[in-house]
Amino acid sequence: MAEIIIHRQGVAGRITLNRPQALHALNEEMCLAMDSALKAWTSDPEIELVVVDHARETRGFCAGGDIRMLAESGAADGSAAQAFFRAEYRLNTRIKNYPKPYVAFMDGVTMGGGVGISVHGSHRVATERTLFAMPETGIGLFPDVGGGWFLPRLGPPLGMWLALTGERLKGGDVCSAGIATNFCESNVVEAVKASVCEGELGLLEAMDWDESAAFEKHLDTMQRTFWKPSVEEIFAALAREPDEWSARQLATLKTKSPRTLKVAHRQLSLGLQMQSFEDNMRMEYRIGSRQVHSHDFQEGVRAAIIDKDNAPKWDPAGLSGVSELELDAVFAPLGDDELTFD
Repeated sequence: MAEIIIHRQGVAGRITLNRPQALHALNEEMCLAMDSALKAWTSDPEIELVVVDHARETRGFCAGGDIRMLAESGAADGSAAQAFFRAEYRLNTRIKNYPKPYVAFMDGVTMGGGVGISVHGSHRVATERTLFAMPETGIGLFPDVGGGWFLPRLGPPLGMWLALTGERLKGGDVCSAGIATNFCESNVVEAVKASVCEGELGLLEAMDWDESAAFEKHLDTMQRTFWKPSVEEIFAALAREPDEWSARQLATLKTKSPRTLKVAHRQLSLGLQMQSFEDNMRMEYRIGSRQVHSHDFQEGVRAAIIDKDNAPKWDPAGLSGVSELELDAVFAPLGDDELTFD
């Protein structure tokens, strides 16, 4: 069974993820196939737009990347992990710069790598079944696939909250956050796809959502707590707040990898200052190339995927054990191994 189905429908190039046993999680071959199709369609006059979706028999659009492979590679020489990141990040960059409309239907679980093949497109369609998250701090990785670029640009406190806590957003809240651009009820999504493939992009613009999101009542608190110069200051600010929501966020953060919290905080802070998406992806490639070897990523995968005890033993166990020198090493240039783009 092909893990990705690439064909033409109407005036659209259509890409359908077809790896249901893994909730359509991406591997290197899938990323390369998508990238090749997008490159070819760029200069094809018969292709006016691109539609990306998933095979309908599962509840996930795309659950992320092949985490187990990344951990196995990180326990060895890391070359397979680097090859995957290279293919994935080049694909993310092509989507970000794509000259034709790129319509991703985020109908179901959209996490990690699934965010990377949707959020950078011109049109991102959520449904009531959409479940968005960047949960990487819980497994010792980091919110990659362009997270350093798009998360702080949602509004720095909102993006930092999503990056550090791994909080999940559902349905129309994904639109309210600026992650999706349009909303569609799942019972008509197939008809909408068919119309879009015939070039009826205007149909999407008529689709709206309930703009009252569950997180919006906490935006002022986020502003006071999550956009701070350090993770330690975020912890302290949350501890000073008297409300239950802040207490829950602090409790959540205390379960995450201290090293990864600091990596993600620096990633988003630097990403917001960057002038090009390519520079951000080079930064993330540096982080990924090193983070896969870290104790916390190996331990996070063990706890979440292998043993499934959900009881990771982070090292260091607290924020004070993560030095600025250690972070400098994670973000340092790779020399001849830097990420390049065609």
